[in-house]
Amino acid sequence: MTAPAFSVSKILFISDLHLSPKTPEILEQFRCFLEQTAPLAQSVYILGDLFDAWIGDDDPSPFAARVRQMLHNASRRTSLFFQHGNRDFLLGETFCRAAGLELLPEEHVVQIGGKPILLLHGDQLCTDDKDYQQARKLFRSPQFKAQALALSIPERIRKAEEIRQLSGEATAEKPADIMDVNQQAVEDMMRKHGVLRLVHGHTHRPASHQFQLAGQAAERIVLSDWRTDGSTVLHMDEQTGTAKLETL
Repeated sequence: MTAPAFSVSKILFISDLHLSPKTPEILEQFRCFLEQTAPLAQSVYILGDLFDAWIGDDDPSPFAARVRQMLHNASRRTSLFFQHGNRDFLLGETFCRAAGLELLPEEHVVQIGGKPILLLHGDQLCTDDKDYQQARKLFRSPQFKAQALALSIPERIRKAEEIRQLSGEATAEKPADIMDVNQQAVEDMMRKHGVLRLVHGHTHRPASHQFQLAGQAAERIVLSDWRTDGSTVLHMDEQTGTAKLETL
């Protein structure tokens, strides 16, 4: 992979890598990104679903150790930020400290080009999917997290597999538009934070959506998932806020 021509004035955004021992080619893409591209930027924001499943910071697997070390090495040269996704909500401060990641809240505003930009994973915007939103509320609750982390490692692995299977079956039965973001939810979220620009992942539908919000031009930028036939990264110029989706 040839690194795009970024510079230290660039800020990079990625999401939905879904790293797993079952997808070594995506892990290799990420390694190249961290070693070749990330050092050329000021900072990298990972907006959720870095992992296809995360069973806890005490995961003793060689895979978890390798990703942790890759991130730690990259953090020596550029600032790394992470938001939870729907697949890695159990990732905690212990992993982040060891990996050199700064853990962000679920809704986070950054200033780029002199203007505020809201960062989300994006699943909270899919409000038409009522079943998913109920499950999301359960999984993100402190009680569920505590119960999950109290299980043994083998039990957590089995539980994660069960949840993935059930999620896949449920997704296959739903119309595509139900699983996309709700425009009213988008606008409400942007008004809540006083922004005209939003960046998120989750839907795997990379695009830039232009619309009007309170009579002003607004933009919603959607990040892609990572895949073997072409993964993308969003880069913004720190000074101007100019944004572009670049294929690795």
